[in-house]
Amino acid sequence: MISYELGVEDLADTRFALSPLHETVVSLRVLREPGLAALHLPWRRAVLGGIRALDTELLMSLVAARLTLPDFLTPRPATFAASFDEELAVVRRTPADLVRRDLSATHAPDPLPAALLDAGAEDDAPVLALRDAICELLRRYWKIAVEPTWPRMRLLLEADMTYRARQLAVGGARLLFADMHPNLRWHHGVLEIDKMIGRHHVAASGRGLLLVPSVFVHKPAPPVSPEEPPSLAYPSRGVATLWARSPVADPAALVSLVGAPKAGLLGLLDEPLPTVEIARRLGVTPSAVSQHLRVLHATGLVSRARDGRHVLYRRAPLGDELLGGGRPG
Repeated sequence: MISYELGVEDLADTRFALSPLHETVVSLRVLREPGLAALHLPWRRAVLGGIRALDTELLMSLVAARLTLPDFLTPRPATFAASFDEELAVVRRTPADLVRRDLSATHAPDPLPAALLDAGAEDDAPVLALRDAICELLRRYWKIAVEPTWPRMRLLLEADMTYRARQLAVGGARLLFADMHPNLRWHHGVLEIDKMIGRHHVAASGRGLLLVPSVFVHKPAPPVSPEEPPSLAYPSRGVATLWARSPVADPAALVSLVGAPKAGLLGLLDEPLPTVEIARRLGVTPSAVSQHLRVLHATGLVSRARDGRHVLYRRAPLGDELLGGGRPG
């Protein structure tokens, strides 16, 4: 069990943060152990094909047999929503002795895997070179595996934080942690995290508690080292919906929503067209088309741009989503 002793000031300084770097690093567990969360299998299948050109031996060596991860790769976010590059810049400044400590602690009691043997060097140069290689590898991995879906993930994580903030406002710390995970227990000013490999008690001593909702963690995950400031990544609500396919749009339902003329316009605007050409194709007057286009543009369903004397209209991304299939490639 790992426990955090939180005083009044620590509770007052409890805050939430988003961490794209944390999500990137923790997602490696799902690649290594798909059985951790079957609901992530669609994401995993999509990612495996894209990372073949990467150094997967080094990438997978960051996850220990007991599924721990190096603390220095998930630094405590300094702001509410730092960018991936901002967080990675912090990792790039990690001193050699901390890289050694965290990689050894991650894999203990097992020896370092072959890809990480330079972390055991007495000279700092190979350790720092390994750190930089890991950072560059994670940057490339982020671009393939997480960045494309980060906007959706962020919306889900922000929704979880809104819910948790309300729990804290209504019922204090006890209600905040009550339904976060069965392994968590708030008792007499101490947050107990059960079923952990580590066994230590940490007094926050005015450092507060950082809470990081996560898509990829399957249970509460504090830092491996007791020397790190108190923080806790926890499973976000609603993850089961993240990779679900969007329902196929029903054309009849779209007609009921926006009316037959506007639905017809949306279906026509795969390519930029002027009002006169749209009217000709639909067999109606330009003035009638203009009325519908004004509404569709005002609601963000179509975009427009001037080309000489003509104004060209085309279906916007929101219109693509409403139509249910996106724009043809």
